Amino acid sequence: MSSAEGQSLAVAEAAAPLSPLRHRAGRSPAVRRIGAVPWWFVVPALVFYLFVVLWPSVQGGAYAFTNWDGLSATKDFVGLAQFERILKDPSGVGAVVHTLLIAVAITLVQNLVGLLLALGVNTKIKSRNILRVALFTPAVITPVATGYLWKYLMTPDGAINQLLGFFGLTALQHDWLGDADIALWSIVATVVWQFAGYSMVIFLAGLQGVPEDVLEASRIDGAGPFRRFWYVVRPELAPAITINLMLSIIGGLKLFDQVWVMTSGGPGTSTDTMSTLIYKNAFQFGDFSYGIAMALVLTFFVAILSTAQYKLLGKQGGTK
Repeated sequence: MSSAEGQSLAVAEAAAPLSPLRHRAGRSPAVRRIGAVPWWFVVPALVFYLFVVLWPSVQGGAYAFTNWDGLSATKDFVGLAQFERILKDPSGVGAVVHTLLIAVAITLVQNLVGLLLALGVNTKIKSRNILRVALFTPAVITPVATGYLWKYLMTPDGAINQLLGFFGLTALQHDWLGDADIALWSIVATVVWQFAGYSMVIFLAGLQGVPEDVLEASRIDGAGPFRRFWYVVRPELAPAITINLMLSIIGGLKLFDQVWVMTSGGPGTSTDTMSTLIYKNAFQFGDFSYGIAMALVLTFFVAILSTAQYKLLGKQGGTK
């Protein structure tokens, strides 16, 4: 090989980029430390979360095993006595039952209505964008404002009964929030009205991800609307279904604002939920430790049901 060819080869080797192995091996200690730097930025947030959220939560949870009233300096350890009270207290058992009923009803009805709305506004109608905005609008109203609005509408002389009377349906008129048999379901209807549009938006995002050519192929093969939905659309909606079910069941278990504004747990204790009973015992009745015990039970319900739902629907939703 001539000297000119040797010089050209040397220049080419010098200009060629280093291989990954040579590049990593040749890193300086300062360059190697760069990859570890971002972890240090997490430490202040973790420390803040530890002392502001985790530690107070653990410390507060410990009060459930005492008889502390929230004000006195004495805290006597009573073991599981507060949790036994929940099982023996009719109001505590009723609150658990009401909470589960609300969570199940909201989850089923809200997602069914949201899915039907999403299917309706996913068509080619000209007003679809206006309808999407109008149906989603209640979700951005604060729960307290929604509760006061529907409390006014559901009074005995409110707009709902007046409208029923206008159409001659006086037999359907009720004291919607004063009747213990239907007050709970009136609250469920209010929550569904507010958040069905929220579920609709999530379902709509899933519907718009369904390939149009697959839908067209199913039409050509003679599949009807129901078969197209069940075998083509539904599998594509699996992630949206998983998200909606989890959000609605957790929201139903923790529901407080609408219940407190509309009925404060009444009439009697017919609409008391675990959240309202926690508030009453901790801040009105001076039974702080009992309220904390019920809060731990509620946390347990939320964790168990959300985890079970995630495990059951995770694979279908494409999560791991």
